[in-house]
Amino acid sequence: MYKIIKSIRGMHDYLPEELKLWNYIENIIKEVLNSYCYLEIRLPILEKTEIFQRAIGNVTDIIEKEMYSFEDRKGSNITLRPEGTIGCVRAIIQNNLLYKKKQKFWYFGPMFRYERPQKGRYRQFYQFGAEVFGIDGEDIDLEIILLTYRIWKRLGLENNIILEINSIGSQLDRIKYKKKLIFFLKKYEYLLDEDCKRRLYTNPLRILDSKNKDVQEILTKAPLLNEYLDTASQNHFQSLCKMMDIHGIPYRHNKYLVRGLDYYSSTVFEWKNFELGSQNTICAGGRYDSLFEELNTNKISGIGFAIGMERLVLLMQKLNIFFPTVREVDIYIIIIGNHNTFHATALSEEIRNLYPKLKIFIDFSDDNISKKIKHAANILAPIAIFIGDNEIKKKCFLVKDLVHKKQYYILKSDILIKINHFFKIIK
Repeated sequence: MYKIIKSIRGMHDYLPEELKLWNYIENIIKEVLNSYCYLEIRLPILEKTEIFQRAIGNVTDIIEKEMYSFEDRKGSNITLRPEGTIGCVRAIIQNNLLYKKKQKFWYFGPMFRYERPQKGRYRQFYQFGAEVFGIDGEDIDLEIILLTYRIWKRLGLENNIILEINSIGSQLDRIKYKKKLIFFLKKYEYLLDEDCKRRLYTNPLRILDSKNKDVQEILTKAPLLNEYLDTASQNHFQSLCKMMDIHGIPYRHNKYLVRGLDYYSSTVFEWKNFELGSQNTICAGGRYDSLFEELNTNKISGIGFAIGMERLVLLMQKLNIFFPTVREVDIYIIIIGNHNTFHATALSEEIRNLYPKLKIFIDFSDDNISKKIKHAANILAPIAIFIGDNEIKKKCFLVKDLVHKKQYYILKSDILIKINHFFKIIK
């Protein structure tokens, strides 16, 4: 008995039925991004390992536990990208795009992290990302927030996703705060879980993001990062909050919010839905004004976000939010007699030449006529065209209107005009 071949754990198949919703969501996100004049960029899946180590930080979970890294045949250290921002920054630097006055970009594709697979979290997962470079003020922070909020409104999710936002200040602000936080947490070190104990001396800010309820209870007494922000960081954040109020964007100031990557600074945010359990962050991002310097170039500011597609799809399914169904087939051609396949193919190509957007399916199966008609009806094809000896002899086609439940013969010379008329009527 043959053993069933299965995909690698955490690598998910996306099947046609599921991809209907994916395509619907993708198209809306692309429309919104294009409306804000963001330009598409396509990036390699593989990057040099060193750029992630330099930019993300060696004591983050991604570097320590989650990256898929290996040596290629020449001994170079290569990594499957765990996120998109760093590859995008590398591409901007390498191709001198900022000097060409191109500042806003978006990308879409798979990312890879070795995590425990669960609902909404796979080891290969897909993200929409957007990045803006070289703009310092809080106005671009607002645009990023407005853009993502518009996506939720277009998808009918604006009442189901809440924005949590915070400022983590400058690098100097965080250094001062880390000292105070470590001093405070040392008093409770015996109560911390093993993960938090490890982070206490490597990356203490990540403890603020702990999901452990006992740790969260301890943190209610901890000093807050916003108490150590410099005047510029405070003014930036306060101005952003005022502008969000003016534009009517609901948000919650989460003073414990930090991001899991070391390159973030100043504004950080997450869009969340609390019905999804632990995987409740749909979109996350923030500023990274020192990332370019980490990659050995001039200081250039940056801000961006990433949307987790699996979680967004899961949320749409959970809420049972309606989305328009897309017709799989416009014209279903039924062949009567295998020797008439040539005529069916010739007709389908003529139709495609004139109407390239129409979806034409030729049924080459050996099923009987009733089964073919039933299949055409089940997939909601509006019309079926029959091609058999009788039709060829009379130079006409039998057309079955599956929408209005009627049928008629159409001369071969008139069929293309009639098809145009029919699809204008049912739109």
